[in-house]
Amino acid sequence: MAEKDLRINEQIRSREVRLIRDDGEQGIMSVSQALEIARDTGLDLVEVAPNAVPPVVKILNYGKFRFENEKRLRDSKKKQKMVKQKEIRMQPKIDDHDLDFKSKHIKDFLIGGNKVKVTIRFRGRELAHTELGFDVMKDVLSRIEGEYVIDKQPAMEGRFMSMVLSPKGKK
Repeated sequence: MAEKDLRINEQIRSREVRLIRDDGEQGIMSVSQALEIARDTGLDLVEVAPNAVPPVVKILNYGKFRFENEKRLRDSKKKQKMVKQKEIRMQPKIDDHDLDFKSKHIKDFLIGGNKVKVTIRFRGRELAHTELGFDVMKDVLSRIEGEYVIDKQPAMEGRFMSMVLSPKGKK
């Protein structure tokens, strides 16, 4: 639940609530009694489960509670890793040196943790010889060795043949 949805102190609208205290003790009481207990301790009454019957409230420092939630959210975002997809394009009549060069880039992208889409573009009469594209794909795979997992096998999509490779997962 987002913090903006949480109701505190006088914003709580129900007649009675289930109060959870700092020591874990629970009890059902009216909102006015719970508010009075919260004021005596110098803390806020925060509705943590509004859909429960009766709604569940806790006595806590709301500013500190918000700070902790934001901190937890920031930490979880830091641990996420964005996987980007790079694309390498070539033609079926590619020179050996150019194929080495492109294969080296594919390998670098995979080592960097990125997915790679290898695309071969067919022009004109080349479209009648798609087996050349499959040969080039096999050649690329043999040059980059075992640093990858094939997500999508080589397949024709209109005038293009493509396959998707991703880095091998670390166990």
